[in-house]
Parts: sequence; C-alpha cells; structure tokens
Amino acid sequence: MTFKWDFILGSKSPRRKELLEKLGIEFRQESRSIDEVFPDSMIPQQVPAYLAEQKAEQFDDLKENELVITSDTDVIFQNEILGKAANKEEAQIALAKLSNQWHEVVTGVCLKSRDKKVSFSDTTRVKFKELSIHEINYYIDHYKPFDKAGSYGIQDWFGVTCVERIEGCYFNVMGLPVRLIYQELMEF
Repeated sequence: MTFKWDFILGSKSPRRKELLEKLGIEFRQESRSIDEVFPDSMIPQQVPAYLAEQKAEQFDDLKENELVITSDTDVIFQNEILGKAANKEEAQIALAKLSNQWHEVVTGVCLKSRDKKVSFSDTTRVKFKELSIHEINYYIDHYKPFDKAGSYGIQDWFGVTCVERIEGCYFNVMGLPVRLIYQELMEF
C-alpha cells in the first residue's frame, strides 16, 4: 500500500514495531514520555484511548506530511486496570486474579497529523485456564513480564500454555489492533 504520510510510531515497544511492520509501511520509531495519569472518574475502558491521545499530543512539532501513531494497552479485570507489575509479588497477584477468569484487553490508538487527530480503541476478551502457583512463578522467573500490562504477554510461553480462549483481535492483545489501524489510515 502507498500512503502519502511519513509515519512515526510513537512507541519504543518492539512488539508494536513488529506489528506495524506487518502493514508494509515504512516508519520510524520515536517515543516521548508522559505521566500516565487519567481522571479518577474515567471508566477503565476509556483510559487507553485517553492515554494514546496524551502521547500523541507530545508530538506538537509534526511536519506537513508526518503522521504519528500512538497507543496504550490495558488489562481490565472486574473494572480494575491491572497495569505493569513493579515486582514479582505484584505479578503473582495479577496473574492469580486472572486464573480461570475472563478479562478484557483494551488498546487505545491515536492517529495525529498536523491538522487532524482520530482516536479509537479495540477490546479483546481473554480467558486463562486455572493457573498453578508453579506455572505463575515459572513464567515470572523465566520471562520477566514486568513491562507488560496484566503481567503477561500473549505472544510468549504464557500465551501458548495458559490462554484457554480469546474473543476478538489477537494482535490487539499484543498491543496494536493492526486491522483497525489499517482501516483508519485508509480513511485518514
């Protein structure tokens, strides 16, 4: 596909880079940090799109032909956002909560040029099998999932062995709803 844009992936995530490459577009990666805070009154499902917009706003120096793609992914269980674990204990708690349960993975995306901004999100439901403490500890010790929402990566050992069902976009759980991004880019 040919687009008129010089794309910027506003993320340092290797997973998001890999997924965006699958669209066959050329882009550069450039991450600008924000404090990932949001209004207390915001429902959890709205947070990823809100944070993606906040990340896009950091790119206030875009050239005429540049378009930045920013995103944020959250794991939501019983209306609680399970963020990135700071340590092994927090990861154990998060994974134990998700054992034998359904949860939502919501990824918000913002596409921003100098003159236009579009935000959207995608939701995927994921169910884990019942997890033993041995499996949880093995995963944490060997895969160090501290940089992942909900303390797991669907693309690694955990996804292969512990995900029982998925409803929705697999790539969304990895961190980028690529089909929706493609659709929105075609209309941008």
